[in-house]
Amino acid sequence: MQQFIENNSLHPVRLINTHCHLDHVFGNAFVANTWGIGLEIHAGELPVLERFPQVCQMYGVPFSEESPAPARFIEAGDVINFGNTRLEVLFTPGHSPASISFYDRTNGYVIAGDVLFLESIGRTDLPGGDFDTLLSSIRTRLFTLPDETLVHPGHGPATTIRHEKEYNPFL
Repeated sequence: MQQFIENNSLHPVRLINTHCHLDHVFGNAFVANTWGIGLEIHAGELPVLERFPQVCQMYGVPFSEESPAPARFIEAGDVINFGNTRLEVLFTPGHSPASISFYDRTNGYVIAGDVLFLESIGRTDLPGGDFDTLLSSIRTRLFTLPDETLVHPGHGPATTIRHEKEYNPFL
């Protein structure tokens, strides 16, 4: 990852997790240590982050370093600015207790973490997940965005709000 960033003259300025399930925090220590930036999460994700070593053991997943503790907490309604980008923080719990999504109104996209996928939704069987809360988050926070909004999920291909309203079997 470091070589890709250096070869493309990129310089990370923020380390932000949409949520703290193990597959989303494995690189936190590397990023924090390499570029000297602190982790930012929603405070409601702290218990999930703190259980990272135990969850790795439970699933038999090796890890070399624990994630650093958060340097800052992000709240719904916060605005994250960097370069020419302005991201509005949306509180979208359900997949995890305090998942957040990031909406760029100017460029028409949302980074949805594991809340909404192409014709699917995030799983809710992990600790802190709740099916009804997840559906409510999608309907009240994501489906209120313009239909043409591009959705970048935490895994898999992008989609749009319109497509998910029409074709997502969970919604």
